[in-house]
Amino acid sequence: MPHKSIITLASICFASIAAAGTSVPSKAMRGFAEHCFSPYLTAEKATTRLGMTGVRLEFYDLDPFSSAAPSPVTGRAAKVGTDRRCEVAFDGDHAAQAAKTAVDALTSQGIVTPAALPSSFQSTTGTEILAARQLNPKRIAVVHVGTRKGPGGIETFMTVERLLPSELKD
Repeated sequence: MPHKSIITLASICFASIAAAGTSVPSKAMRGFAEHCFSPYLTAEKATTRLGMTGVRLEFYDLDPFSSAAPSPVTGRAAKVGTDRRCEVAFDGDHAAQAAKTAVDALTSQGIVTPAALPSSFQSTTGTEILAARQLNPKRIAVVHVGTRKGPGGIETFMTVERLLPSELKD
């Protein structure tokens, strides 16, 4: 019988480890990394791939790189000077891991050339990372990751916004 309790305990431990990798924060961070930098993401795809219980999603793409139709603004109003936003937010303080996930995603997708951060983007209390990266000669993306007050207390947010070419004169 002692072997049975050891096996049961081991099963519980492995199940806990597996569940930790599929938590809402883990899924949200992975989803952001896998989808938010894609020029082919649409509102419909964003909802399917990122919209899950416990994740608050904001997305718009007013001038898609692909032949897809523009995706309307969801969530907060579009930031002046941007034509695209992809944001996930979820309960708790997971900013350090979220920032690492965002930086790793930028690197894996080859989005590594720093760009000047436009003055319209400001660090806020809870900011873990705020950085601009060159997407191509005419476009930059601004990535902002941190914590803020959310509907259930502190929340972690991961945002990428694409600037209009006219905003690059800053």
